[in-house]
Amino acid sequence: MRTDSSPGTDPSLGVLPAREHLPAGVGDAPVLDVVIPVYNEERDLGPCVRRLHQHLVGTFPYRFRITIADNASTDATPDVAAALAAALPEVRNARLEQKGRGRALRTVWSASDAPVLAYMDVDLSTDLNALLPLVAPLISGHSDLAIGSRLARSSRVVRGPKREFISRAYNLILRGSLQARFSDAQCGFKAIRRDVARVLLPLVEDSGWFFDTEMLVLAERAGLRIHEVPVDWVDDPDSTVHLVKTATDDLKGVWRVGRALAVGALPLDRLGRPFGDDPRDRQVPGVPRGLARQLVGFCVVGVLSTLVYLLLYSGFRTFTGSQVANTLALLVSAVANTAANRRLTFGVRGRDRAVRHQAQGLVVFAIGLALTSGSLAALGAASADPAHSTELAVLVAANLAATVLRFLLFRAWVFPEPPAAASLPVPGAPDASRPAYDHELRTGR
Repeated sequence: MRTDSSPGTDPSLGVLPAREHLPAGVGDAPVLDVVIPVYNEERDLGPCVRRLHQHLVGTFPYRFRITIADNASTDATPDVAAALAAALPEVRNARLEQKGRGRALRTVWSASDAPVLAYMDVDLSTDLNALLPLVAPLISGHSDLAIGSRLARSSRVVRGPKREFISRAYNLILRGSLQARFSDAQCGFKAIRRDVARVLLPLVEDSGWFFDTEMLVLAERAGLRIHEVPVDWVDDPDSTVHLVKTATDDLKGVWRVGRALAVGALPLDRLGRPFGDDPRDRQVPGVPRGLARQLVGFCVVGVLSTLVYLLLYSGFRTFTGSQVANTLALLVSAVANTAANRRLTFGVRGRDRAVRHQAQGLVVFAIGLALTSGSLAALGAASADPAHSTELAVLVAANLAATVLRFLLFRAWVFPEPPAAASLPVPGAPDASRPAYDHELRTGR
């Protein structure tokens, strides 16, 4: 996906490397770090961690760590967490002085030295047998993020109608407003590769319950691969989540992220994976890179803009002549066509050079206007009073000819491919030695 970078930013510094299978048994660092964010969970924390630890010891073939992220608990949760960390060598304890699940995940994930980072809710509503299928695509290099889905067809879920309705309604809102394609944004069962997290997390603003959704939306918009795992899930009737406040905060987050995406304020080019690991993206001799995708996108945009043009022409034609109606309809549809092709066909995001692109699009519009106006003039010379259907047929034919020329001009002049920049290695993650790691977890920085 090609994007316009912010001025003064070298996009190659943030481009992620090609995914590779993680080596097994190399070094002392764990392969998986499972974070359990908690707030006043003195009763459930002990059974949860021991059950998870026993499951990982018996089924997980790599080194692992369990990190308890305490979000400023005021009960005996810190004491329980400290006792678990002392009794189980694979368990760590992190104390944050501020509440917020997103803040806890960001802090622990940013400090972790494990290449695969996961989290799950303390109630263990999700069947742990889904944990290995969740992280396996990240270990193998197949995917960038993985989520458990309670809404997949093969999932088995036990929960009340109220929560079922809220969950499905929320995901419908995400699909309608943010064009999200993942099925379940809020299931407390997710994983991410560390190399992705260190580039993606700085772009995520939310520090509460909307953290998951924002992270997934940005990852999906950037073209990262999200793997979904059907899960068996049993609702916790004692959950302390405040549904009304959480829903309100989530809707505010949807509005904020949607607005940022609409104006191109997010530098999603920092998250792009290089082409080449997908056979469909390989260079074919004699075929320009991305030509097939651009043709499909241009055709879709062209069909839609042609329908808009014809509707506008028919509307303007009711109170003005054919030449004026054609000019007005073509002008309005041309502006929309350039904006749509800029975003959808050629993958240019952000406001940089947007005015220039529209100006060049108007030049292309002028060429189309000359073709269609000339066709109407020729029709008028051939017939003094042509039928409206004949006018539309002539305009469609003229627009088809203009469309071919428009695509060539868009590709070669308005939105040309930038020169290939030298690929720079992605800087390595900060040294996560044990003292530094423990310090970051204790301080929350």
